[in-house]
Amino acid sequence: MRILVVLSRVPWPLEKGDKLRAYHLMREWSEHHKIYLFCLSDKAVHPIAESKLNEICERVVIHRLPKLQLLLRLFIGLFNKLPFQVNYFYSKKAKRSFDKFLDQVIPDHIFCQLARTAEYTLDYSVITKSLDYMDAFSTGMLRMSEKATWPLSAVMRVEYNRLKNYEEQIQSSFRSRFIISNQDRTQLNYVENLEVVPNGIDPIFLQKNKEIDKKFDILFTGNMSYRPNVESAKWLVNEIMPMVWRENPNAIVCLCGANPSNQVKSLASKKVHVTGWVDDISIVYQTSKVFIAPMIVNTGLQNKLLEAMACHIPSITTTLANNALGATDKKEILIADSSVELAKCISQLLEDKSLSSKLGKNGHDYVTQNFSWIRSAETFEERFKI
Repeated sequence: MRILVVLSRVPWPLEKGDKLRAYHLMREWSEHHKIYLFCLSDKAVHPIAESKLNEICERVVIHRLPKLQLLLRLFIGLFNKLPFQVNYFYSKKAKRSFDKFLDQVIPDHIFCQLARTAEYTLDYSVITKSLDYMDAFSTGMLRMSEKATWPLSAVMRVEYNRLKNYEEQIQSSFRSRFIISNQDRTQLNYVENLEVVPNGIDPIFLQKNKEIDKKFDILFTGNMSYRPNVESAKWLVNEIMPMVWRENPNAIVCLCGANPSNQVKSLASKKVHVTGWVDDISIVYQTSKVFIAPMIVNTGLQNKLLEAMACHIPSITTTLANNALGATDKKEILIADSSVELAKCISQLLEDKSLSSKLGKNGHDYVTQNFSWIRSAETFEERFKI
């Protein structure tokens, strides 16, 4: 089968959840099918990105989106009803490039990741298509609007309404529709026949190395310019850790992830390491005693939790994040929602080696038994062929 994949970002390096999901799915599909990739880029492309993608794709087209035109399209978006992110990622020049590529490829199936890419394919009704909504983006926008200050909160509320309408309107153009978790499917209850396909685990996170010393006490990872991660990092350092430090004054926090914002950089101190991008994040997991994902606005399944638990790291998260993960509190993970309770969980794991060991083993077993890129890719493939 010739599968044409349409993405809003170049899926390399793997510092964002959508890139990670797209790359690993394409890698699995490439074992049995020919993959053709059309992706957009609003920034400089990593120097080895194209060569890495050519290892799993027959052909790759990367269409650059100039900054000035992006701003112009956002301005135009004030006067139409499309979501701002659709206005941002859609251009007539990119559409012509996409149409030309499609004519050359003549795909058997078109796979779109995220609703923002759908606009490129809506005028193709003969070719079968599928859409991976991935997360309930409209719900995420609503949650962020509730925590933002005016006027940003007002803009986010407009985007929420536009996204919700768009998510519903485009569904009929796609024969198959996917989402990452049951929680997100419930939030998009206006989209019919949404099939849940979770993420998997990269094999590099399953290679346990017992020889590595534990350098960090508490670890939080993610793209550190992404607003939900920035807010979580601030919450961890400014509100949760002061209570932990009262009992464990020497505890070291690591905030690890690409593109740390100025707000995240400002959190750095003798007790808080801000790493920026690292080439092998599995090493950071393995050198940490406790992992925490204090997510307060996110939708979707947190890859960071899958990775940490796969590395035998005892993990802590909020109810919101665990709703997608589905792990059992006090057996495979610790769950808490307030600063006080999260601080207690951290201190408990730092002091109770038996509990840490139990959660590390049970968490590892849970994610390896329930999350697999091979199984997820096969589920997609089966629907492509229907």
